[in-house]
Amino acid sequence: MSTSAAQSTQRTPLARAAGDWLDHLRVERGRSDHTLRAYRRDLDRYLGYLDGLGVRTPEDVREQHVTGFLAHLRTGDDGHQPLAATSAARAVVAVRGLHTFLAVEGQAAADPAREVTPPTPPRRLPTALTVRDVERLLQAAALGDTPAALRDRALLEVLYGCGARVSEAIALDVDDLELGREDGGSGGVLRLFGKGRKERVVPMGRYARDAVDTWLVRGRPELARRGAGTPAVFVNARGGRLSRQSAWTAIKAAADRAGLRGEISPHTLRHSFATHLLDGGADVRVVQELLGHASVATTQIYTHVSTQHLREVYAQAHPRARTAPDRA
Repeated sequence: MSTSAAQSTQRTPLARAAGDWLDHLRVERGRSDHTLRAYRRDLDRYLGYLDGLGVRTPEDVREQHVTGFLAHLRTGDDGHQPLAATSAARAVVAVRGLHTFLAVEGQAAADPAREVTPPTPPRRLPTALTVRDVERLLQAAALGDTPAALRDRALLEVLYGCGARVSEAIALDVDDLELGREDGGSGGVLRLFGKGRKERVVPMGRYARDAVDTWLVRGRPELARRGAGTPAVFVNARGGRLSRQSAWTAIKAAADRAGLRGEISPHTLRHSFATHLLDGGADVRVVQELLGHASVATTQIYTHVSTQHLREVYAQAHPRARTAPDRA
């Protein structure tokens, strides 16, 4: 939108109403400056689009104007670059918020955006490491015999071996652990508190159990006595509960030492946990329980990740999957 066009739209009743809504968000709702700037950019584009159609008052806006604006966002027909679904959805949220506000405040008799739904962003498949890369990561975390090295190895083993969210792992207290028998049979279990403080009990494999046991016996006491006393399993150098940022730092350091490229995060290990279970034949509903998902639909996204594994097995095992032989 040109400078002259922007100045003209700022004088319209609709533009003044948009300013009222942004003031409401700032004063009454306490929205951040970052959010308000994003909404302002989206609404400036919206107002410019409507002004080009001769629509300048709240009462003049119809549903077809809102849907037309959405189409312009996706195609770039208004002279702007086309927006991805995620950005277009954010813009539609701003437009819907404006019209809801105007209807509630009595500045418009109806809400023309009520039936307009934002575009659904494409669902991104989670990134999972290969089993070999996970092993390299865990081996890199195990380098050294310092309390911090023992802690980081135990933390990564819990994230991968139990599928814990990083928030769940750092929230673990010593009383949430049951390390199991030491005679070789079973591993242990741990109690995790997920979203909404929903509790679930997750088994610990031998690797995770042994790493946690070693940390509790040989590493944690030295760090814990530096603090005022905490029930946390994972503690920092000052004896307090380990932070989320420190957990990220530990994983990044291990990934760097292992020579792994790309973004490796605590959630990468959770994704890998789920993917490797499904690749190994685990039932999706069992994986759902282990991950603490409220709906199996959330878990089923990992089945798409495992499709690549199925393709590889098929290509290797089926006689008609390989390249056809040359015929004379």
